[in-house]
Amino acid sequence: MHEEYLQQAIDLALENVRTGQGGPYGAVIVKDNRLVAASGNQVTRNLDPTAHAEIMAIRLACQKLSDFQLQDCILYSSCEPCPMCLGAIYWARLAKVYFACSRHDAAAANFDDSFIYDEISVLPHQRRIAMLHLSLPNALQPFTAWAEKSDKALY
Repeated sequence: MHEEYLQQAIDLALENVRTGQGGPYGAVIVKDNRLVAASGNQVTRNLDPTAHAEIMAIRLACQKLSDFQLQDCILYSSCEPCPMCLGAIYWARLAKVYFACSRHDAAAANFDDSFIYDEISVLPHQRRIAMLHLSLPNALQPFTAWAEKSDKALY
């Protein structure tokens, strides 16, 4: 069964390339052996750098299941998820991920995200895009209000 869903993700990626809809990536989300959501990469189509196939499939699955967590779901991706998608996978609490190509295969096709993996370990102010901390007196107020909120939905 896993191979069939992974093949669907690969087919989505190939269709994306053939139709010019986006990059060569596809993702499928399954729950209880039933397809919940599927998407190809839509970065160029949507003019959205976050519209990776995995992100789009996660968004669709969350809407379909009316939940912001996908704990009992499996993601099948045509390629090893990039750092952004990896973060989304953890935030969505997916149970498992199967992928076909590696990030090294993607790099060989000019989709190299190794610089992002490298940047994660660099201090924020030393990154290629400098990330500078400014200390404001009320900066912690949102977190304080959140901590005091009794009816919050934890995630």
